[in-house]
Amino acid sequence: MNSNLKLNNRDRAVLMKTPFLQGLSANSVVRMLSTMSVLNLPVRHSVFREGDRADAFYCVLNGYVRLYRLSHEGREADIRICGPGETFAECLLYAGEKYGYHAQTAENTTLASFDIQAVRDIAVEEKDVAQAVMASLSRHLLSTMECVANDRLFTAPQRVANYILARCPVDGGPAAIRLPFQKSLLAGMLGLAPEALSRAFSTLRKFGVTVRGRAIQVVDVSNLRNV
Repeated sequence: MNSNLKLNNRDRAVLMKTPFLQGLSANSVVRMLSTMSVLNLPVRHSVFREGDRADAFYCVLNGYVRLYRLSHEGREADIRICGPGETFAECLLYAGEKYGYHAQTAENTTLASFDIQAVRDIAVEEKDVAQAVMASLSRHLLSTMECVANDRLFTAPQRVANYILARCPVDGGPAAIRLPFQKSLLAGMLGLAPEALSRAFSTLRKFGVTVRGRAIQVVDVSNLRNV
């Protein structure tokens, strides 16, 4: 069902600026939107579970979705935190019939859900759709490689410092940022246990970093680069 009319202006703008749709022809966009439905989900809602049949991939329009694996002993390992404009599970367009991880909303979230088989059929006929899929998969691969490298190259305080620096609006002097989600999600995103994140923030105090809830103050961005 085409639920495109349910999109508000903000969500529509986010959707149309996603790399997955931005480079498509007008005809391909119309065809892609015809496969789409809109989901408004509450916090901690399961989008899908590992082993479920993969019948859709998703684009986050508002909110955040946590992707994670779960061991037999109940241990969780975060794979990725997806925010507005980011897609997930599109790798199953060409490989696999079941989801390989869990997806759960981290807050009230709006998703665009695309029917996998319908998009697969369109990609056979529309070259730009097939290219958009390949480009999306390439971005995910590069991002995963970067994540693995960071986990092996940087200490916990360095990972946290790099996260802050990437979001500071200035190159030097004081700066302030606000985490878009709770610190437990940030810990998983950076491959850290919550207690390791707390220790990292404690270490960063001597570099001028102060944390109060989701608010982070940096005395001097230049100094933070010395971590």
